[in-house]
Amino acid sequence: MATFVQAVNNVLQRLREDTVTNWDDTDYSAMLGILINDAKREIEDAHDWTQLQNVITVNTTADDYSYTLTGSGNRFRMQMATNDTSDIMLQAIPVNRMRRYHLIGTTQSGTPNMYSLTGVDSNGDYTLDVYPTPDGVYSLVFDVVIPQADLTASADTISVPFHLVCMLAYAKAIAERGEDSGATASEAYMMYRMALADAIGIDRNHFSEDVEWVAT
Repeated sequence: MATFVQAVNNVLQRLREDTVTNWDDTDYSAMLGILINDAKREIEDAHDWTQLQNVITVNTTADDYSYTLTGSGNRFRMQMATNDTSDIMLQAIPVNRMRRYHLIGTTQSGTPNMYSLTGVDSNGDYTLDVYPTPDGVYSLVFDVVIPQADLTASADTISVPFHLVCMLAYAKAIAERGEDSGATASEAYMMYRMALADAIGIDRNHFSEDVEWVAT
């Protein structure tokens, strides 16, 4: 995988500027580092990239219905949730319904088959409640997409496609400093959008068997 400083240098070379050893060696390279993080975030949000797909396992305890998706961060996207112990899918329900189940009347205990995201903890990870309240230990498996944290060190590697990050950051850099006899910002952005569509198509094609066609 390519590193943060390699991305900065890639954009610097596109702009016909001198390269750097560390991403923040100059004021201009530091500014490009910010644009690269902005570009990375936009690309992460554009598609459920294979490189960002993860599994979080939550092991329940009896009589406890609240848990944390440790490591999820606050930008994650849920793909699938299962009760692996009982071999059933977990149904996502609104948090207000979950609270009614737990706070009104007699709370049912048994095999969890529903979940609801309830908030974010002090570490920035999402919390959730399950229902019924577990009557024992169950392994709940959540297939999630977790965007990468912002790049902060020169050696940090970029998970999403490197060329897309560089192309979008370059377009942003041109817009920031104005036209300079090279490509215009709109031209650079158009080339990025075409490359993004191609990259998403390639990534989706790797898992074409996951597409399910349902008659309506």
